[in-house]
Amino acid sequence: FQVKSENKKTIWNSEEVPEGSEFDDTWDPREKPEYEISFKQHVGTEDVFFGMTGKDPSTACCEDIVIKIKLPETKFSDITLDIQDKVLDLRTPKKKLLLHLPYPVKSKEGRARFLSEEEVLEVTLRVSRKLDFINFS
Repeated sequence: FQVKSENKKTIWNSEEVPEGSEFDDTWDPREKPEYEISFKQHVGTEDVFFGMTGKDPSTACCEDIVIKIKLPETKFSDITLDIQDKVLDLRTPKKKLLLHLPYPVKSKEGRARFLSEEEVLEVTLRVSRKLDFINFS
């Protein structure tokens, strides 16, 4: 077994370290908020009634990831949100969430809104997929 590295003293390559691991902090005492991940796809009558586009209810056909994070007793101004291609990093004075996303996303095309009545942050991220026979647009 040989370590393939530019520096002989390193024990792993930068490709072996998962994206977002620089945010991990095991000593941070803030609690992890409750969250829910759902997937969203845009369908029309040609999908529902005729099945013409080949879409199915699986996550492979979804265009967006919607993440709802419960943040009780939090103001909008206290939320810090950083989204990378594979990682969502949310921090508030009382809560911290480092979430490795199930699919790569287009981090610049996402949107977030804070529903103050429900105390929920809703983040919608566009999935970044390679074109194939299902995802051709």
